[in-house]
Amino acid sequence: MSAEPAAPRAASAESAGAAGPDLSLLLVPPRARTGWRLVPARIGAMCAVELQKLRHDRTELYTRAVQPALWLLIFGQTFTRLKAIPTGGIPYLDFLAPGIIAQSAMFIAIFYGIMIIWERDSGVLTKLLVTPTPRAALVTGKAFAAGVKAVLQAAVVVLIAAALGVAMTWNPLRLLGVVAAVLLGSAFFSCLSMAIAGIVLTRDRLMGIGQAITMPLFFASNALYPIALMPGWLQAVSKANPLSYQVDALRGLLIGTPSHLPLDFAVLAFATLLGIAASSALLGRLAR
Repeated sequence: MSAEPAAPRAASAESAGAAGPDLSLLLVPPRARTGWRLVPARIGAMCAVELQKLRHDRTELYTRAVQPALWLLIFGQTFTRLKAIPTGGIPYLDFLAPGIIAQSAMFIAIFYGIMIIWERDSGVLTKLLVTPTPRAALVTGKAFAAGVKAVLQAAVVVLIAAALGVAMTWNPLRLLGVVAAVLLGSAFFSCLSMAIAGIVLTRDRLMGIGQAITMPLFFASNALYPIALMPGWLQAVSKANPLSYQVDALRGLLIGTPSHLPLDFAVLAFATLLGIAASSALLGRLAR
């Protein structure tokens, strides 16, 4: 009996290879990102890691919504009836709502350095620092993860304010601006917290400093009252406070009050870049 010719088999193999995937590609590693593509990829990876923690424990969103709700329900409605604070013809509850959104976002971000210290104590931070990930990318990823958490918190506050009758815009472009303002403001305050963590090195000290600066930052802004009502020295402090620019942007976008959006976003972006630079420089102290 004569053997079958080999040519048809080769042809059939070639046709099968053309029809199916080339499995040899599995043996070839993907090309590593280099240059400008490295930093965005690492930032996205760090941000995704941080948000995974929120996915497994969502109670933080619900518990942190209690305080903003109390500010709007009690403080906002009481001072709306009193009419003690001039707001240019705007109901005080409407005037207050953007300030409470900024406050809730700041409260989430200002204690973010505690997580960095916890990662140092558990050995996670040391492992991250020996990877090729730039420290700036590490800090930026964590900062914008805090920003995403703050955006989710802001959405809850917006819904509460809407239920209380606050007249807000639902224009998609303006809401995108609100998201950007919350992201930038939260990124700055989380970087501030991480920079303080790099200085004090312990959770107890960071908690004390965070509690000491949170309320002064809040009251030395335009969240509760117009800057024009403040004494001169407090006006100067308010104009140097990034929270004031965040509140101004949120008011202009949500309720349409006169604002300075280009200046507001420029200050928030500059403050965020400055915070990333400072916290990146101090991050190495935590690993010593």
